Amino acid sequence: MTDADSSSSKQRSFDFDLFVIGGGSGGVRAARMAAARGAKVALAESGALGGTCVNVGCIPKKLYSYAAGYAESFEESEGYGWQLTSAPRFDWQRLKDARAKEIGRLNGVYLNLLNGPGVKVLRGHARFAEGDAHTVEVNGERHTARHVIVATGGRPYVPDFPGRELAMVSDAMFDLDPFPQRLVVVGGGYIACEFASIFKGLGSLVTQLLRRAHVLTGFDEDLRHFIADEMGKTGIDIRCNVQVSSIRRADDGALTVVLDRGQELRADAVLFATGRIPNTEGLGLAQAGIETDENGAIRVDAGYRTSQRGVYALGDVSTRLQLTPVALAEAMVVVDELFPDPKSKGGPRQPPDYDFVPTAVFTHPNIATCGYTEAQARKQFAGDKIIVYATEFKSLRHTLSGRSERTFMKLLVHEPTDRVVGLHMVGAEAGEIVQGFAVAMQAGATKAHFDRTIGIHPTSAEEFVTMREPSVG
Repeated sequence: MTDADSSSSKQRSFDFDLFVIGGGSGGVRAARMAAARGAKVALAESGALGGTCVNVGCIPKKLYSYAAGYAESFEESEGYGWQLTSAPRFDWQRLKDARAKEIGRLNGVYLNLLNGPGVKVLRGHARFAEGDAHTVEVNGERHTARHVIVATGGRPYVPDFPGRELAMVSDAMFDLDPFPQRLVVVGGGYIACEFASIFKGLGSLVTQLLRRAHVLTGFDEDLRHFIADEMGKTGIDIRCNVQVSSIRRADDGALTVVLDRGQELRADAVLFATGRIPNTEGLGLAQAGIETDENGAIRVDAGYRTSQRGVYALGDVSTRLQLTPVALAEAMVVVDELFPDPKSKGGPRQPPDYDFVPTAVFTHPNIATCGYTEAQARKQFAGDKIIVYATEFKSLRHTLSGRSERTFMKLLVHEPTDRVVGLHMVGAEAGEIVQGFAVAMQAGATKAHFDRTIGIHPTSAEEFVTMREPSVG
């Protein structure tokens, strides 16, 4: 935008101070907080409020993970003296109905969050008007705004191959009918691994197909190997270095999955969890002069500004991390810049530290990490010594449960500063445990701080503060 354009924009009259495209977690947070600070705000959403996380992502996935966990609990209870007089029976429809009711409640909560401070909610698909990044069309009506935030999230990606239309994406897994007795999961990322664990726990025979030699690319190598072994123990058939050539429906209604080497698998459902892409189609970005990268993600700078002045992008639609809490943090950075909080004494907040964002994967057992993987740490601090502490053990719970599940923990320490720069865990409630350590890591905790901390005994978490002997230097 030229200086003349900028000057013209400042003199122009607008319908809204802020227009948010997308009613997911980040968009709703930005809209309601800006409105609470006195801005005139509109938000457009064509689907259910709450976005992927609330409707077809984090929340229902975690609920189903809990459901799958009960199968393990029933099995373990006998080791603790419980005698089940009859075999537990799983009711798939009852779970689906309960989930739908809860998601409906959350949709209402999100609407109330917007209505409370006076956000104008527009139901429909929004797109930029041609040649004007400050005019947004919704259902044929045009709305102008001094500032625009694009927060439309992402969507599942399925490659093109014969029978592609027979494959399902993660969004559809929560309402499958009937329940799949045989499930093929294609992909090795966190979504694929989570659904493989969930449906195995609920009673499906699960085969997971990976085109690579390992699961969870981007995670620590030791962690990847460990979780693959643990998932295998539960009965998930993980097959590496294979690809799907085609899918066809047999006369009996079952699916035949043909692999690149000619093998065939029979399945009741096939989930393709092969990544997600930014949800930018139909937004009119190009005609509004908003640049995207080769994957369709909106290019942003450190302050989430796009190539057009006054237009921002945050969350999964941009080029940063695809995590709901990250989108929430980014939303507040933008709101603080545009509509400063008069009560704030610390000034506008800074963007999150992307190097130390904790994350979890709700496989069985759970995964949680914070900071660098070992490979990343050695690259980031090239020339410096990275000290590795690692342990694996059977948790106290499983000394009587009869299960062979083990727990894995790993710390990475930057020797010159003694700072803990990586923390990784596979085990029960890993996310709950690692969240607390993430606070310490964000504050710059050193290995000496860990060593001086008294552990809570007996817990798995105490292992993080009792590891004394390095495994690798």
